[in-house]
Amino acid sequence: MKTQAGIGRRAGALIAAVAAVGAVTALPGQARAAAGGELPPYTFDTTAQPVKGAASSSDAAQLKTGQTYRDTLKKDGKVYYRVDLDDKQNSYVSVVAVPKPGGKAEYGDGFKVSMQDGSGTECGYQQASFSAEYARPLAAYARRLINPDSSSCQKAGAFYVLVERNSKATSAPDDWELEIRHLSEPGVKKAGPTELPEAWPSATPAPPTGGPQKRQGGAGFHDAVSLKQGEWRSDIRPGQTLFFRVPVDWGQQLFATAELGSSTAGDEYIGQALVLSVDNPALGHVDENSGSYDGKPATLALDPLRPVAYENRTSYNDATSGMRFAGWYYLSATLNPAVAEEYGDGPLPLTLRVNVTGTANPGPGYDGDPGPFAVTADDREAAASGASGARAAERSDSMRLVAVAGIGTGSVLLLGLGAWTLLARRRAA
Repeated sequence: MKTQAGIGRRAGALIAAVAAVGAVTALPGQARAAAGGELPPYTFDTTAQPVKGAASSSDAAQLKTGQTYRDTLKKDGKVYYRVDLDDKQNSYVSVVAVPKPGGKAEYGDGFKVSMQDGSGTECGYQQASFSAEYARPLAAYARRLINPDSSSCQKAGAFYVLVERNSKATSAPDDWELEIRHLSEPGVKKAGPTELPEAWPSATPAPPTGGPQKRQGGAGFHDAVSLKQGEWRSDIRPGQTLFFRVPVDWGQQLFATAELGSSTAGDEYIGQALVLSVDNPALGHVDENSGSYDGKPATLALDPLRPVAYENRTSYNDATSGMRFAGWYYLSATLNPAVAEEYGDGPLPLTLRVNVTGTANPGPGYDGDPGPFAVTADDREAAASGASGARAAERSDSMRLVAVAGIGTGSVLLLGLGAWTLLARRRAA
């Protein structure tokens, strides 16, 4: 009994330590929330590993599936990475470029990310650029899709991801930080439709009712705050980008509008005061819109997007092909730094109105685990509670630690009881 009590105390200490790990993990976000003055920095994925892009494909570092990486990219820089692919799964490599907030940018500045096979054939690419003359985080992805009707990029082997930054001479010379993800999407068990329906519900639904609820956006894709259908209120400062995420299932449509509340500080006109953007579960860019501000309430809306469908990927239009799988869709809102000159550096009220319409359906029938390309019961719970992506990941990690601690403690208990029983028998003999 004495031995068991000691083991019990050690088990309790281990569980307490696990709880402490979860508490410590939450501190950086709390510190950022409490800080005034400077804008919160972009929140990178805490699991991201450092990687160095190469000047040549021959020296490119490998990106593993399911892993996130961090790198930097110089002005007009051009770097390669490598991915080893099979001949069964689709592959996506996303790049989030993070310039310094408020930096000078020219219209069209941005980057291109592409994937090539060993012969230099381009498999799939996307370009991302600033639609206004100020820097903000940009996302885009390269892709290799399995297509029985194509002879290009279909074999297993080494592929290369090329990231190229394009800047005007007058743009800020600062390095951009990069957040890079490599995701795989399983094939489907049975081929489905490949043609897009000509008619689809494009009418904007009535705005959600019930009044706004407070839900402050995150500072990056990693800690994007979860939303469901509804009206959501945040505060946004000039130069700041807020991130949100919404679960959208197969067959469903996402509609979103953003409203800047009025200000008593002035009535000066600011063009492209607010940019509202949407990116898909693989962090491929889907669409965006921008609007002006003159101190009165101002609203902008994303153009209607097609229902999520597997066949959307056959389109050459980013806004259509981006709605290619179920999962978390990311909304980001950026306030023009120039707003501070006329209305002060304090926050303005931002209201997001989100509609998710349509009945969820089973989807294409993946031949394997869909991973992030699905909407789960946990996702819907996170959307209802407002949990951030980081908080959900930390909770999952903590539960795994507790499970491992429990298994370890159970093993020690069994070993201890076995030794105690053996000793008792020997004494009896």
